[in-house]
Order: sequence, then structure tokens, then C-alpha cells
Amino acid sequence: MTFLGFVLKSLLRRPFRTFLTLAALATAIGSVMALVGVADGFADSFRGVYESHQVDLVVSRQGSADRLSSSLADDFPQRILTVDGVARAAGVLLETLSIEDQQIYGIPAMGLRTDSWLFADYGLEPHVDSASKVGELELNPASPEGPASPEGDDEAETIYLGQNLADRMESKVGDEVMLFDEPFRVGGTFQSGSIWENGAMILPLSALQRLTGREGQLTYINVVLDETVEREEVDLVVKRLEAIDPKLLALPTDEFVDTDRRMQMAGSMAWMTSAIALLVGAIGTLNTMMTSVLERTGEIGVLRAIGWPTRRVAMIVMLESVILSLVATLIGGIGAAILLSILSSTESAAGVLQPSIAMSVWIRGAMIGLGIGVVGALLPAYRATRLHPTEALRHQG
Repeated sequence: MTFLGFVLKSLLRRPFRTFLTLAALATAIGSVMALVGVADGFADSFRGVYESHQVDLVVSRQGSADRLSSSLADDFPQRILTVDGVARAAGVLLETLSIEDQQIYGIPAMGLRTDSWLFADYGLEPHVDSASKVGELELNPASPEGPASPEGDDEAETIYLGQNLADRMESKVGDEVMLFDEPFRVGGTFQSGSIWENGAMILPLSALQRLTGREGQLTYINVVLDETVEREEVDLVVKRLEAIDPKLLALPTDEFVDTDRRMQMAGSMAWMTSAIALLVGAIGTLNTMMTSVLERTGEIGVLRAIGWPTRRVAMIVMLESVILSLVATLIGGIGAAILLSILSSTESAAGVLQPSIAMSVWIRGAMIGLGIGVVGALLPAYRATRLHPTEALRHQG
């Protein structure tokens, strides 16, 4: 019998205890993977908001406690377009709305100029002919034209729904939606590369400003750089942007998402909660392996008596623990993936949760499982190596 076969046989000799250990470890590691997967998925979906539109920099207000609630004057996009290296800029007002009559709450709402490049990037077209003239200033910083003309009154009463939100509302183009007791017509739906955007709605900037009492305000500004700007020149463009006004903070998209307080809090809470589950799993593994060593004292004595070195005896305990932990990681990861898939299909989580677990989370789960297996076996392995052959054989007798 091979060494690995001997270890596997030892685990299968006590199927009930092995099953209970696997269940406890799988629950602990699966909880970690699910919680971290949700936090990472939330950050990835929000990062996808910018990546799907090839946004290079995000400009928000300097010193805001929460960047997603920062406030900038809506004339900043025009000023940003005068900076060397900037190809396009579009302001966004971000709010959270609810549709009371359908009992759908916490819908992300983005206010955009319907004559901007960002609006067109969603594959949408303005509702009225008067708004079909694209504001050249947002598309071309060298344009001699003045600021884009205001949105038409008809267009201001039109909203656009992400596909997931439209399915959830069972709405189609032409339907009426009530927001703050005001009627809006569904002007179209859009499909984005970001699951977060697919669960959101877009309103004309002027309409969202009026509804939320934030006239003349933006939350942040999406900036696309010229193709000629090299990676090492990005910092120079950032300095130029922040020189426009001391209130401005310009960050690359990855940094903007990673340093956002909401993302950091989600990640921290996931790991803090996971730490408790990991502690329970590690204690369970320690208890199982220590009990195994105590029950097999006589067997260990026989192995030592026939010439097995202490290192080989310790390897039995270590390998048993690691195999249990890695199998538990696989079972827990599959369970976490199934759970997230079920949760992401519910109405309350649609447009927020990613339906799968990223490979990076699987890798971290495997590393955690391996760590628990090694740590949980250290004391039992040490106990096994300290057993003297004659003492162990006397125990068997």
C-alpha cells in the first residue's frame, strides 16, 4: 500500500467523524468564499461601470467622506475638456430612487445629459428631435460651440431602464413610471457590461436634478484621455485637472473604486465575519486530528517500533488534515457558488450580486483551506512525534 493510500484508508476508517469534520470545514470555508465573493463581486460590478465605457479617470469632490455623494458644479465638464490630454468628459449625477407603486426600492439612478457621448455609449437615442443635435463641446474639446443646449421638456420626462430592471418591473418602451408622483415614459432599455448598470435607470440630468433638489450639481465626471497619452503621462494629466479647482480630486478608475469607503467597508465586514467562521473551522480540525492521534496511539507505537521515523508519522497527521481541508474547500466553494447563483436570481439582489465566484476567490479559498489544514495539524502532529514506541505499545495493550 502506498503512503497516500494508507492516509486515505485512515480517513475512511472513521467515516462519520470524517463526514462531520468535512461538514464543519466546508461550512466555514464556504461562508468565507461566499462573503468575500459578494464583496469582490460588488466592487467588480461597480468597476465595470467605468471599464465598459473605457473611462480612464473619475473626477469627484476633494475631501468628500463618501465619493458617491460628492457634489460638483455641472459646468466642470466643459472646463475639464480644455485640459491637454482629455478627449471626452461627461458628468454624472448619481442618486437612489424607489418606485413606490411597484414596491421596488433602492434603484440606482444616473442623471446624464442626453446629448453627451456617455448617453450614446449605452446605445440610447434622445426621445425628441430637438435633442438629437449632439453637444459638440462634450464630444470635441476643440469645438468653437458653446455649452450644449438644454434638454427638451419632452425628453426631460423620459427614463431609460437597464435590462435587469426592466425585466424586474415588467416594463417596456412607452410604459408610464411614477417617480415622486411624477409620470415618466420609458424611452428605451439598455444592456451594459456591468451588472450594476443593468439594474439601474438613466434619467436626463435636468430631470434628476429637479427630482432630487440638486439643481446645477453632479456627483462625478467620467474622463476619457487621448489615445496619445502614455501611461507615465497620466499623473501629469491628473495634476492639470486638479489645478482647475482645489475642490477636484482626479483618480484612475481602479483607484477610485478600491479607495471608496463603501467598497472598503464591504470587504472589511466580509473578512471580519469570515474570521469567526475560520476560527470555528480551525478549532474543529484541531479537535478531530487530536482525537485521531489519541485513538491511534497504539498504531503509532507499532509504526515507530518497525522503524518509521518521527517525520513520517507527523506527515500522516499533516496529510490527513490537509486532505480534509482541501476537500472541504471544494465542497464549500461549490455550495457558495450555488448559494450566490440562487441569491442573484432573487428580485432584491438582481443587479447587485454576481451570479458566480471569481477565480481569485477560489484561489484564496484553497489557500485558506490549506492554511487551516496545516495549522490544525501542528499540535496533533507534534503530539504524535513525542510518543515513545514502548509507551505507545503499552497503551495499546
